[in-house]
Amino acid sequence: MSRRRTASTKKKLALLVTAAAVAGGGAFALATTSNASQTNTQNAKTLSATNSTVCQGLATALGNNQSFIAGQKASPDAQSAARIANREAVIAQIKVQQKASGCTVGESAQGSQAAQPAQSAPAATATSKATPPAGNTGTGAAAGSQVCNGSTVTLSGEAGAPAASSNQFPAGTTLKVTNLDNNKSTTVKVTSVSGSCVLLNNAAFEQVREPGKFLIRRALIQKVG
Repeated sequence: MSRRRTASTKKKLALLVTAAAVAGGGAFALATTSNASQTNTQNAKTLSATNSTVCQGLATALGNNQSFIAGQKASPDAQSAARIANREAVIAQIKVQQKASGCTVGESAQGSQAAQPAQSAPAATATSKATPPAGNTGTGAAAGSQVCNGSTVTLSGEAGAPAASSNQFPAGTTLKVTNLDNNKSTTVKVTSVSGSCVLLNNAAFEQVREPGKFLIRRALIQKVG
């Protein structure tokens, strides 16, 4: 009887240990599954936020180019047809980028950019003169002063050496654009007209961009020449 009881007790202990091990393993598996689920959720949120920023930047770039074309059509000159053809090619490329990034193809937005047609500046009269706000916009800004306060900066999609386009400054003006989120800056000359204060071409935008972003929300824009 003593041997049978001892064997029975040992079997019960073994079964209890096995059950505990299985339960512990199950708890570990559940904890691992839970952690993996949380990680996947966090990664999905991060990816969604990144995609949202990319899509918004592309939509802004598309809207700026569309506004530029509308301005050229409203106030055409001898070069308008060539400019419009160039911007239509840029728009086609932006749509390709939208599709590749999973954005809504053709989605357009202006953000904080105020679209103005080319050659729309009011003429000064004998009794009043159009004076741009100091340190804000216009060709009358002093060299080194901050301009276009509060404007965001995106890319035009144009190729070539680093350059900018603007509806505030004539060709030949030198502007310095600083991305305050990473403290990178680029100094470029305005070479063409656009529908916003400053649009950087692809090469210039690459010098100041954050990876995966097509929009600079916190920009310091200065006229330096």
